Amino acid sequence: MRRREFISLLGGAAVAWPLAARAQQSNRVRRIGVLMGLAESDPEAQLRVAAIRAELQKLGWITGRNVELDLRWAIADVGRVRELAKELVRLKPDVILAQGTPSVAALVQETRSIPIVFVQVSDPVEAGFVQDLTRPGGNVTGFTNFEIGVISEKWLEILKQIAPKVRRAAILLSPEKTNYSLWQPSIERAAALFAIEPIETPARTAREAYQALTAFAREANGSLVVLPDTFTVANRATIITLAAEHRLPAVYPFKHFVQNGGLMSYGVDGADLYRRAVAYADSILKGGNPGELPVQAPEKYELIINLKAAKALGLSVPTELLRRADEVIG
Repeated sequence: MRRREFISLLGGAAVAWPLAARAQQSNRVRRIGVLMGLAESDPEAQLRVAAIRAELQKLGWITGRNVELDLRWAIADVGRVRELAKELVRLKPDVILAQGTPSVAALVQETRSIPIVFVQVSDPVEAGFVQDLTRPGGNVTGFTNFEIGVISEKWLEILKQIAPKVRRAAILLSPEKTNYSLWQPSIERAAALFAIEPIETPARTAREAYQALTAFAREANGSLVVLPDTFTVANRATIITLAAEHRLPAVYPFKHFVQNGGLMSYGVDGADLYRRAVAYADSILKGGNPGELPVQAPEKYELIINLKAAKALGLSVPTELLRRADEVIG
C-alpha cells in the first residue's frame, strides 16, 4: 500500500482523539520519543537535543521529574530507521518528535494513534503524512523546512552571484531519502532563469558521492547544490571536502555545512524548528489534538557565507551578497 493511500485510510477513520483520557493522566511522568536522523556523536545532533531539552524545561517539563526522553539515533540506513520506529512505538510514548521524511514514513506505518510531530519534512502532503497543511486530520503534524519553489530559486541565484561563470549544477541527494520529483520542477524553472543546467546527482554512500562528483567535475563551469536529507547531513564532511577538491562552488541547505568549511548556505535555523516542535509537543501533552494543529512553514531563512572557503576557490564575494548575509564566517 502506498503511503498516501495509507494516510487517506487513516484520515477517513474518523477516530475521536482521546483528549479527556490524556487530561486525566496529567500527574504521571510523560514520555517523549525522539527519532533523530543523525548519529549520536554528531555535534549538530547534540545541539538539536539540547534545544529540545531547553525548550521543554522552559515550558515546565523537567527530565526525571515529569518527563522522560526516549532518544533513538538512525543515521541514513532505511532498515535501521524502521527498526527504531518499531522500538519507539512499542514503548508507547505520549508523543514522538521525528526528524526528516524517512523517520516519519517509518513511524506512520507503525502507529495510527501516538501523536507525531515532525521537523524538516519538505512536503508532508505529497509524502502522505497529512491530508492538509491547515488541518492535518490524523496523528501527524509538524514543521516543514523549506518552501521548495522559494528555496530552489534562492540557491541558484546566490550561486550565480558568487560564481558568475557557473553553467552547470550537480544536484546532490540520496534517492532513498529525497524524492527528486518534488524538487525537479522548481529547480528546473530556477535554473532556466540563471542559465544553469541542473544535473540530478544521486548517491547512496560516501563512495558513490565521490564517484559522482569526480565525474561531474571533469567538465568546466560546474557547481554543487546539496539537497537536505539525512544522507547529505550525515556525510557533510565528505561532501564539503569533495567540493573543495574539485573546486565546485557549492550552496548547502543548513548553517552547519558552512561552519564545517562549506562555501555558503541558505536555509532555516534547525534549532529554532526544534524549539517550535517542542511547543507543539507541549500542547499535545496538555490534551491538544495533532490533527488540529496546522503544519507550519519556516519563519525565517538565513544566508551564511564562509570567506575562507570563497578565497580557496578564488571567488570574490560581491558586496551586495555580503550585505544580505546573516552571518559571515572567516
